[in-house]
Amino acid sequence: MNAADTAFVLICAALVMFMTPGLGLFYGGMVRNKNVLSTLMHSFILLGLITLEWVLVGYSMSFGTDIGGLIGGLDFLGLAGVGAEPSEYAKTIPHLAFMAFQCMFAVITPALISGAFAERVKFSGFMLFSLLWALLIYNPMAHWVWGGGWLQKMGALDFAGGAVVHMSSGASALAFVLVLGKRKGYGETAFIPHNLPMTITGAGILWFGWFGFNAGSALAANGLAANAFVTTHVAAACATLSWIFVEWLHRGNPTTLGAASGAVAGLVAITPAAGFVGPMASVAIGLGAGALCYVGVTLKHSFGYDDALDVVGVHGLGGTFGALATGLFASAAINPDGANGLFFGNPGQLWIQFVSVAATWAFCFIGTVVLLKIVDKLVGLRPSVEDEQKGLDLSQHSETGYQF
Repeated sequence: MNAADTAFVLICAALVMFMTPGLGLFYGGMVRNKNVLSTLMHSFILLGLITLEWVLVGYSMSFGTDIGGLIGGLDFLGLAGVGAEPSEYAKTIPHLAFMAFQCMFAVITPALISGAFAERVKFSGFMLFSLLWALLIYNPMAHWVWGGGWLQKMGALDFAGGAVVHMSSGASALAFVLVLGKRKGYGETAFIPHNLPMTITGAGILWFGWFGFNAGSALAANGLAANAFVTTHVAAACATLSWIFVEWLHRGNPTTLGAASGAVAGLVAITPAAGFVGPMASVAIGLGAGALCYVGVTLKHSFGYDDALDVVGVHGLGGTFGALATGLFASAAINPDGANGLFFGNPGQLWIQFVSVAATWAFCFIGTVVLLKIVDKLVGLRPSVEDEQKGLDLSQHSETGYQF
């Protein structure tokens, strides 16, 4: 046991927890003012719902004894056996500290999806979907990659959640918007963000919290954590710049929304790579992510789907790019527990990363479609046209965000 490592991981868990209300602010500023509270609620309420699910069964399904490479057993049901002693997953911190850190990842991942269907989902449908998605999509993904499942055994590299968090939420977001359909009036009237200062505040909180997300995934206060901290910051900085420069060239003006979106795109892309690549590789990953995700967000209009807050273009595409870039830039000199990528003489790692990308997209997309059909039958997904036009703050929560 190491007191410094324990303190570090607990602080990082708190930072990741703070990311979820930060995400609510990031998303909340981008919707119309009649939907600001419902959007904030989508993030905030998951701190309650997913935490309870995680403590009861989620942690055990993710990190319990491996069953066929697909799911964890029920060893830790109700946190049985999860106490103050270390575990196989982290040798120098209490098992409870590792569990709490992982809990915050489980909370924020379904919250990421909520940006795609903002302004047009019933709260009851959202709650049931989020619970089922955490149980049947997130927990298997976490086990596959981090809990001894088949992707981990194959050698897939995902330091802090490129597949588990970002690709899974991006693929599921795409499925959700295709099943749910567009917002009323989409393509006919402009849906203008009502409070961009709120959005950029949320982006700042996300950037701040992401240090816990990525550096904390070293699970110790050591050089690997420092490496992940630096690569995280550098990638976010570079993506902020590349997004606004591409936007400037394309649209004629650099925007605050573009800067905020670029920062998040860089943070997403470096997440799988942060503990496997060096600072110069993170420059390349950040510059590539900002430009690529800007193009991806722009193309949604060509494909005709209504991803309200660009979850697919930022998290889905950014996570995919980051996972593949890990297969290019990973270096065993940075992290001996990882592997070399293509640029360090190991082309096989890029193939392994590609397989992990394909498996994640297929499983999460198809699984989400099935869950949405079930939820729609049980409680319904979409509010009435009248309720949607009134705004979800009033129709779902009997509140308004602002009193003028």
